[in-house]
Amino acid sequence: MNLFAPTSRLDLQISGGLTVADWVTRRALLVAPTGHEWEKVFDDFLMQRLRLRYLDPIDTLQMNSSYRGEGFSIVAIQVTLIEFLAATVAGMSYRHRKKGDPALTTYEYDRSAALFIDFLSSVPPFSTEFTKTTADEFYVNIRCGLLHEARTKQGWSVWAESHAGQMVDPNRKIVFRNNLQSGLLAFLDIYRKRIVREKNLQVALVRKIDSLCME
Repeated sequence: MNLFAPTSRLDLQISGGLTVADWVTRRALLVAPTGHEWEKVFDDFLMQRLRLRYLDPIDTLQMNSSYRGEGFSIVAIQVTLIEFLAATVAGMSYRHRKKGDPALTTYEYDRSAALFIDFLSSVPPFSTEFTKTTADEFYVNIRCGLLHEARTKQGWSVWAESHAGQMVDPNRKIVFRNNLQSGLLAFLDIYRKRIVREKNLQVALVRKIDSLCME
């Protein structure tokens, strides 16, 4: 791994109680890591962060569901998580740019649409249901609608669950938030298995965690 010199406070918590200092220590051990060590990195520095910041809050909303609108909150969290996962798999970080700012580096992005759409349409289990067209409609009318206007757009709606197991029904313009959650959990299970053996995912994960340690 390349030399890593974080500029953030070493006591900054990045995953539960684990800090930047903990990551610096763990990262230094990733010289010739075993599959078990990669699983530990995944569990400690990624999965714990996702569980506490995304998955547990979604569970709370699901368990206390009244079917009176909380689906909007659930899906708003889910689309934020989808973008984070897409960026993590690619080892990329978002940088807001103003006119005159330096150009983006290789692993930076300032527009999320392509990253988001490519992820849903190419990565299992999402790719079994999301074509590029469906993913684009989902991005515009669900992701952007919820995050920018707290609403869905162009006739799209959020339902709780599909008995057929669908995450999305593009014909009826429905997102099934419980099934989408199952898809997210299935992806994380697949990702954990792949991280043990795929070098590109390992390097990308380290790059992403590095970015979480930077101010």
